[in-house]
Amino acid sequence: MEELLELRTCLEQGRYTEAMTLLGEMEEMSKEDKINKICRFVIVLLLHLIKKDAQKKTTRFWEVSIRNAVREISQINKRRKSGGYYLSEEELREIIEEVYEAALDNAALEAFEGCYSGSELAEMVDKEKIGKEALQLILEGQRKKN
Repeated sequence: MEELLELRTCLEQGRYTEAMTLLGEMEEMSKEDKINKICRFVIVLLLHLIKKDAQKKTTRFWEVSIRNAVREISQINKRRKSGGYYLSEEELREIIEEVYEAALDNAALEAFEGCYSGSELAEMVDKEKIGKEALQLILEGQRKKN
C-alpha cells in the first residue's frame, strides 16, 4: 500500500522516472508473491507424487490434493488481462527442482507412517520421473484453463 501512495505522489509531482522505477519494483514484488504461492502448491503436488511413487499406491485424498494443487498453480500462474502465464515452462521446471527437497522431507513425515528420513525416501523414488510428471500435470492444467 505504501508503494501505491508513493507512486501517486510521484505522478502528481511529475516525477515520472521515479514513478517508473516504483512500478518496476511493484511488478517484481507481485511476481515474487506469485512465485512463492506457486512454490507452496508445487510442494503439495510433489509431496503426493513422491508418496504415490514410494508406496506404489494412491488414495482419493492424494488424488484430490494433486488436482487441487494443479488447479491452484494454473490459476495463480495465469495472466488475467494480457493472457499467457507469469512463469514459463522452464521457470516451472526450475521451481520443481528447487522445492523438491522440501517436498521430500514433508513426504518422509507421511509416507510409511514416517519411519524413513528424507534421504532414505529419496532412494526409493525416481526424482526425474516425479519431476516430469509434476511438470506435465501443471502444463495440462494450464491448457485446460485456456
